[in-house]
Amino acid sequence: MSAPLADKIRPKTLADVVGQEHILAPGKPLRRIIESGTVPNMIFYGPSGVGKTTVARIIAENCGMSLYKLNGTNASLSDIKDVVADIGTFGSENGILLYLDEIQYLNKKQQQSLLEYIENGDITLIASTTENPYFSVYNAVISRSTVFEFKPVSAEQLIPAIKRAFRLIAEEQGVEVSADDAVINMIAYNCGGDVRKAMNTAELAVICGETDNGTVTVTADSLKLLAQRSNMRYDRDGDQHYDILSAYHKSVRGSDENAALHYAARLIEAGDIISLCRRMLCIAAEDIGLAYPQAIVVTKACVDSALQLGLPEAKLPIAEATILLATAPKSNSACMAIDAAITALRDCDALDFPRHLQNKHFDGKGAAVVGQHYKYPHNYPNHYVRQQYLPDAIKDHVYYEFGENKQEQSALMYRKKLLEESGK
Repeated sequence: MSAPLADKIRPKTLADVVGQEHILAPGKPLRRIIESGTVPNMIFYGPSGVGKTTVARIIAENCGMSLYKLNGTNASLSDIKDVVADIGTFGSENGILLYLDEIQYLNKKQQQSLLEYIENGDITLIASTTENPYFSVYNAVISRSTVFEFKPVSAEQLIPAIKRAFRLIAEEQGVEVSADDAVINMIAYNCGGDVRKAMNTAELAVICGETDNGTVTVTADSLKLLAQRSNMRYDRDGDQHYDILSAYHKSVRGSDENAALHYAARLIEAGDIISLCRRMLCIAAEDIGLAYPQAIVVTKACVDSALQLGLPEAKLPIAEATILLATAPKSNSACMAIDAAITALRDCDALDFPRHLQNKHFDGKGAAVVGQHYKYPHNYPNHYVRQQYLPDAIKDHVYYEFGENKQEQSALMYRKKLLEESGK
């Protein structure tokens, strides 16, 4: 079976690696570590297809150590013990470098079995993961390792790699490959920063291309059939899920409706309207709040409509709510107020209610004050009367501060009017 193009074209030196300049450019941390010849325990974190395995292989091939490879999806404790058993043997006299792909799939016991050996230097560990290692990797392993984050490769960085892929295919198959800039750009921009996906798409594009007199022409139309949907880099249980939701939330909070629509579109294309709808309801209360109280009512109506309609029509009420929330006035006064109240409650615990707020019941013999003495606000002018509502110990605490928006300032003016007319 022929190896995939992505494997054939895999870089052999750091200079050939696509992207990751923030850690691999001359003078950058990972590059300096590799060039020093001293390889520490490392964890490579980032999405698939961005060079984690490639860089690990380059390190292994240049450090003179015996290379062992395991994959967390199918590695067992027995496999790890087999690696440990080779410590000190003739074949591993220069040390053992263990490349452990997808480490997040190993359970705690399996990860712990490596601790002693990576700490004393018998095994040098290079692990990779597509999930945040601070959540998915055992803390003791993290503390003994240096974490490097790999990022999606930009379309501009992918273009030379795609051209190189077409040249390699042409050389291997003895044909001319004709792919114009529009085709190359389409591959680069539709692979979501995944180099492996770009290589695989280029290979399939040639297979499906039109052949005439020894020339294979890759057209945009045939390419669209291969990549009907772009790679959204979206995993409902992974970091991308929370990153996109976070980007959406912050874009709405920042009143950038165009950015908000972009992230909403990514969630819609991924088919995840439930998470998006929940986040919109949260935003309406947290970030728009009392500046425009009707926002949550309108948003709820849009959410109900979206869930009832389903995709693709759900995109319409979602877009309406997104634009409304992004362009609405903002206030987090309600959010800050309840947080302040909860924080204070944790400090003082539950306090006794003022007697006049309690449910009516018998005072008991010897009570210092007999009777509830509650003042019914509706019996007073403007339906307001001054009386204490907070427990005695915190009777003067203030949790809510009126926002500067028109809605809350109107409420503040009304409050001042009540106090003035009640003699305060």
